[in-house]
Amino acid sequence: MGHAKWAYGGLAAGLLGLEGLIARFAHDHFIRPYAGDFLITIFLYCLGRALTRWPAGRVLVGALLLSYLVELTQYAHLLAALGWQHVRVARLVLGSAFSWADMLAYTLGALLVLATGPRRSVQF
Repeated sequence: MGHAKWAYGGLAAGLLGLEGLIARFAHDHFIRPYAGDFLITIFLYCLGRALTRWPAGRVLVGALLLSYLVELTQYAHLLAALGWQHVRVARLVLGSAFSWADMLAYTLGALLVLATGPRRSVQF
């Protein structure tokens, strides 16, 4: 694994830890619902960069689409359809209520990656 892959892996691990701390300790109306969603797209991007050889742009689009897909499962009430609405881990990972604000948070996370990433590596 190259140096960049290790760096992205470390960032992903750190972001996952931060997401865990947010889930465990942030019981407010801003950090938990919005900062967590903002960071999840960045986490998925870092994880994708660590685990694949795909171009950065493709990883970023994939991370954003996966974030959107999870939110759309909330719109479709997937957990209730599966009978998992009372399974805490499922609710934590997939969420339980659709929100356009969450979609915006995912998009802003992707835009931060795009704005701060190396220009030469953002190709599709």
